[in-house]
Amino acid sequence: MARHKLTEKACKALSEPGIYSDGDGLYLRVRPGGSKQWLFVYRWEGKRAELGLGGYGAGTAPVSVSLARDKAAAIRDMLARKEDPKADKKTGATFAEIMEDVIKLKAKSSKNEKHRQQWAMTLREYAKPLHDLPVAKVTIDDVVRTLNPIWESKPETADRTRMRIAAVMDAAKARGLFQGDNPAAWRGALENLLPARNKLSRGHHPALDYKLIPATMRALGESSAVSARATELLCLTACRSGEVRGAVWSEIDMDGALWVIPAKRMKGGAEHRVPLTDRAIAILKAQKQAATSDLVFEGGKIGTPISDTAMNKSLRAASGVKKVTIHGMRSTFRDWAGDETHHPRDVIEMALAHAVRDKTEAAYRRQDALQKRRALMDDWEAYCAS
Repeated sequence: MARHKLTEKACKALSEPGIYSDGDGLYLRVRPGGSKQWLFVYRWEGKRAELGLGGYGAGTAPVSVSLARDKAAAIRDMLARKEDPKADKKTGATFAEIMEDVIKLKAKSSKNEKHRQQWAMTLREYAKPLHDLPVAKVTIDDVVRTLNPIWESKPETADRTRMRIAAVMDAAKARGLFQGDNPAAWRGALENLLPARNKLSRGHHPALDYKLIPATMRALGESSAVSARATELLCLTACRSGEVRGAVWSEIDMDGALWVIPAKRMKGGAEHRVPLTDRAIAILKAQKQAATSDLVFEGGKIGTPISDTAMNKSLRAASGVKKVTIHGMRSTFRDWAGDETHHPRDVIEMALAHAVRDKTEAAYRRQDALQKRRALMDDWEAYCAS
């Protein structure tokens, strides 16, 4: 059955009382007074049943379209296992039991292996104090006690853990196992009990000073390692590590000097066209001659991409900076482009596949936008070779 029929914009605009389908059991009910609630309708043992999934656009914990779909997916997962979401036998479920169901669901829906691992790790490691508690009895105090040890020492990890605990509690609520407001929600729950998130220091990937780039690129060029070639291309294209490591030959147009990364491999979920400079083409042609699989940068094992670790080692050896990472190279490029060039900000952001203002978003796939980005990357290559 078709899904995702509704959008945030459409939901906000709905005013006529009625029930509107998002597909496959998920509905938004608009009441005469204007309030809106999500519900999931299904059949159990031949009878119609429904579960409320929370209000839309109002209240202390409004449920967005995306969150409603996550809740609906959790219910569908239960039904596929022949479990009634309303069954009394599940009311004693522990946080860990529901947590593992959520982790499995995220593993199926996420395209990023690293994100799947992070989801599982943060919940299994940092949410341990909640594991044995009945999910129906988890309180704000329980969540605060869980987060306190890492809230200031590991702020980014702590906030991600909080959000993932909230996702587990939302899943429990969708299955009728928890009543009331989400105890891990920031607004209306934790904002008065923990330091504000905007006061927490945020970690960033250590970036190489762009003034060191020319010498670093020369050193990389003198290496014969595949990791050095991959690191060079990453620098020349300002792409993410996963995009470079996962590159396959069908994405590369040598004649057109263009690399088209499909939406499924992009963090933002949109296709990204990367103009290739002369040095980038030279690297790719050399790799093509030695290729033994579809991967552009194959690691030590056939069919396996080069690792982040190998690329980091190459970058550190070439730069002489011990703590720098390939994930920081995009910041290096951004600093150079902002400090040393007059290229428009929107063109620089498009080169990084960042979201940009509406008026330029429409130009994203236009040839003139691509040509502007090509000019930017040519200037970057010239700087790298200086």
